[in-house]
Amino acid sequence: MTDASNSAIPTRATGDSTGMDFLTSLPRRVVTVYIPLAIFIFVLLFPFYWMTISAFKPNAEMSSNRNANPFWIVSPTLENINHLLFNTDFPAWFWNTMLISTAATFVSLFASVLAAYAIARIRFKGADQVGGIIFLAYLVPPSILFIPLASIVYELELYDTSWALILTYPTFLIPFCTWLLIGYFKAIPYELEECAVVDGASRLQILVKIVLPLAVPGLISAGIFAFTLSWNEFIYALTFISSNEEKTIPVGVLTALIEGDVYNWGALMAGALLGSLPVAIVYSFFVDYYVSSLTGAVKE
Repeated sequence: MTDASNSAIPTRATGDSTGMDFLTSLPRRVVTVYIPLAIFIFVLLFPFYWMTISAFKPNAEMSSNRNANPFWIVSPTLENINHLLFNTDFPAWFWNTMLISTAATFVSLFASVLAAYAIARIRFKGADQVGGIIFLAYLVPPSILFIPLASIVYELELYDTSWALILTYPTFLIPFCTWLLIGYFKAIPYELEECAVVDGASRLQILVKIVLPLAVPGLISAGIFAFTLSWNEFIYALTFISSNEEKTIPVGVLTALIEGDVYNWGALMAGALLGSLPVAIVYSFFVDYYVSSLTGAVKE
């Protein structure tokens, strides 16, 4: 009986250790890994490919598929980009979008850090409920919020200025950033702060010198999220900005390059391509921090 039980143990352990050995076969890897991955990459990247080739296609190729391949460029041209840069206010739109997105991101991060640290570390009654309510505020559609915000913007005489967007964007940036940072602050060992308190450090010193340096991945992730939403925001920018030189890229490209029923597709795609590059560059540099911070937040 003992010999039989002992002989069964290695078999069970060997079965557990094999794990995903079925993927060692090439046909199985192709079916279960390579083909789904190829489909995912194609679906994800094809819109960007189409946007890129459309930005460099002449109007003759874009309007007729008889003498041109719709999935390739026969005679590349820079006419669309030239029209975008020199016949519209795209440089001003780009500067406005960069300024507004950066300022709104810093304002949102400052408020989110203070709120998240208070909820995660200062033990008061109902802290968890407050965190949930803050996240629920993120779920409120901007199409509902912009109506009361418009009244406030008009009363403060901020209409048609960059400040109108810098001060209204945090209304939908702060809730999610706060929720994200709450999870990351909870992942930091509380013993570090207790040791700092014993050494006589204040709450502000603990936050600045201990918590924030350890929470850099979370701050970068929240910053990327806030910057991306600010960069692509459309409803507030369309409502609070009217002059052409004060517009942001999403609104400016749409309003200037669509003339009645005439769509300047080449210039539109060029604007979308140039407008998406800053966000893509930011993600490429900080993608590791973004994933790690989201993982830490989800664990909590």
